Amino acid sequence: MNFGVLKNFLVLDLSRFLPGPYCSMILADHGARVITIENNFIESDIYGNPESINRNKEHMKLNLKTRHGKDILLKLVKKADVFIEGFRPGVCKRLEIDYNSLKKINPGIVYASLTGYGQTGPLKDNAAHDLNCSGQGGALSLMGFNDSGPFIPGIQLADISGGLNTAIGILLALLSREKTGNGQYIDISMTDSVTALLPIAFSHYLDYGENFVCGNHNLSHKWAWYNIYKTKDNKFLTFAPMEKKLWTKFCKNLNLHDYIDLQFDIDNCDKIKEHLMKIFITKNLNEWMKLLRQWDVCGGEIMNIEDILESENSLKREMIVRIEGYERPLIGIPIKLSDNPGSIRTSPSSFGQHTESILKEIGYSSFEINSFKEQGVV
Repeated sequence: MNFGVLKNFLVLDLSRFLPGPYCSMILADHGARVITIENNFIESDIYGNPESINRNKEHMKLNLKTRHGKDILLKLVKKADVFIEGFRPGVCKRLEIDYNSLKKINPGIVYASLTGYGQTGPLKDNAAHDLNCSGQGGALSLMGFNDSGPFIPGIQLADISGGLNTAIGILLALLSREKTGNGQYIDISMTDSVTALLPIAFSHYLDYGENFVCGNHNLSHKWAWYNIYKTKDNKFLTFAPMEKKLWTKFCKNLNLHDYIDLQFDIDNCDKIKEHLMKIFITKNLNEWMKLLRQWDVCGGEIMNIEDILESENSLKREMIVRIEGYERPLIGIPIKLSDNPGSIRTSPSSFGQHTESILKEIGYSSFEINSFKEQGVV
């Protein structure tokens, strides 16, 4: 059976929370063997238990502040392809597991550091979570409405974009290693990753010398043709006939001929929005979806998690996956490769589940393993 492009690659993941584990999930989904290494379990009601990010992985408990713990890690590093860490700058150097230390025993190691502000710059030593990086990176300035100020989005922009960029960086470094034989160091900042999401806002500022106004720019509530509308059954739809031909088609189907040439008329945009609000509230969501898709004018549903779990599209696209022996559904794999696709092979691992089997694999006896447990090494 083909287990993905990254089969036979070994990844050691020392990161915590969401960004790094999200990255290693991507690698694991596409065949890499991922060993998550942690010392203490973090019990958090904040993140809950995002179990999808722990699938396809092994989990090892290891105290790196002990001599034996570090020796065990270095044994794994000798055979590893990728090393991921999410500590603040300087921590790994103090533990003597920084890139310069590890490349001495494994010149081919691809070493990725994922932090809030990166390894350089005046903010590098500051503590940060997703919210801080999303603000510092510029994304929050584009969310919300001008009279109420920015709001916090319901997804973790910095965490996820940081994890994605780390995965991309690792794949690029592995490709480079195929040519040169050498590994390399990857410095990923969650804040940088958010800033990289802003090409449209960036271009607007350079063109006009002004920042977007919250809730009132081209792709955020300003125009009638790119907006969110409430339906009769108290649900919401997205509406985005940006192209002139689509806007024209929509207007003709609803006998709104006077609005065709007013698509970009700033003096009439509020009037048109108000009119469309009154129109969309007259039918239920499903009725509008049937019409908008029949007219092919870029209409869509706003779905919550319950909707997605039952969505024919999500199920057909295998974005909701169930595996044997695990009662809860998992989020699927968005990257669909034709020849060697990724797969969800194992359920999320529990804390320290594979510690003993990994130690035995690298040569430790049962007596030594019990001794490590008594000493707090594992």
